[in-house]
Amino acid sequence: MKREVEITRETRETQIKLNLNIDGTGKSKIDTGVGFLNHMLELFAKHGFFDLTVDATGDLHVDAHHTVEDVGICLGEAFNRAVGDKVGMRRFGNSSVPMYEALAHISLDLCGRPFFRHDTPLRHGKVGEFDIELVEEFFHGFVNHSGTTLHINVPYGTNHHHIIEAIFKSFAKALDFATRIDTRVSGVLSTKGTL
Repeated sequence: MKREVEITRETRETQIKLNLNIDGTGKSKIDTGVGFLNHMLELFAKHGFFDLTVDATGDLHVDAHHTVEDVGICLGEAFNRAVGDKVGMRRFGNSSVPMYEALAHISLDLCGRPFFRHDTPLRHGKVGEFDIELVEEFFHGFVNHSGTTLHINVPYGTNHHHIIEAIFKSFAKALDFATRIDTRVSGVLSTKGTL
């Protein structure tokens, strides 16, 4: 079964069209109007081996908040729909990725229960024109619309660009592992028999 979906979201703040193929090769075409977000989504697709296309326009004359959050929402909806009934899927994913002086740990569970824990040095500031607190907003959107339990832990790091890049790469690798089909899994990976 091909695990590929298209998501369209239109509000008074954003218009987004997103296509995701979980079983891809890492190809991407990203245009959100937010340069740093484009960069993060491109490397997310590459390191997760996801084929991802995002075409987004938003009220950037206000700021990037709505665009970043809504792209996270659409990506979460895409993963939720693409994994379908989760039969045969590994479900859990963990990854640690270094980016020079920064280290990011990601643990996630595609269990249908949204929960987000974010322990990082990121507080306030910018990477170029990108407000770093929008990283948390992106992942809130993803978690709430994918039903994922997600823990992000960055024990150390000083360069904001390095920290955020390590997070997105580690997130991609953890999702890649969690969404893989494993022939040893009969039904869904739960003693309850359902997720």
